[in-house]
Amino acid sequence: MTKTTLQPIQNIAPVDQKKKSSDPAQAQYDEGKEFLEKNELAQAALAFHNALLAFEEKDNENGIANASNRLGHVCLQRGEYEKALAHYQRAWDICEKNDDPMSLMALLKQLILVHQGLKQYPEAVKLCFDLLESYNRNNNPKGAVETLELMVGIHIEAGDKATAADGYRTIASIHAKYKHNNIAERFMEKAQALEEAV
Repeated sequence: MTKTTLQPIQNIAPVDQKKKSSDPAQAQYDEGKEFLEKNELAQAALAFHNALLAFEEKDNENGIANASNRLGHVCLQRGEYEKALAHYQRAWDICEKNDDPMSLMALLKQLILVHQGLKQYPEAVKLCFDLLESYNRNNNPKGAVETLELMVGIHIEAGDKATAADGYRTIASIHAKYKHNNIAERFMEKAQALEEAV
């Protein structure tokens, strides 16, 4: 028979209690993520800004990229598109320098939303095509369809319903290829409704 020693009850921490990082920059960054999850944007911005300064002090490029990315999220949610663009661009430059394609794809999605917010529709569509190319290269039809839907939204917002209808037809053809006939039919109906509205 083995003897087991039980841990005293007062030493057991609640399951959801997260261990704070001993690194002040990382602790600020983690705090910012928690504020962002709760949609407390002002506090999130302050925490990410403090984290960014601390990461800059330590010349921690990974930290700088992460904090810049999160600051971009905060600005995007606030509708501060120019600031979001600057933060995302800083993160992009670091990720590009470090040859991090997954992070670049994630940033590309955010940059599309920023350019859409700035009403820079041609640039947003161009970035959608860049993202589509990545998804096609990686044989990711789900990502391609999501990007096409985003592009359709941009065309509708820009007042180009005919091109948006073409986008719906392309989405329908992808779904038809995978035998998602009901979904394909819905997108064909959306295309027809848009064309009738032109």
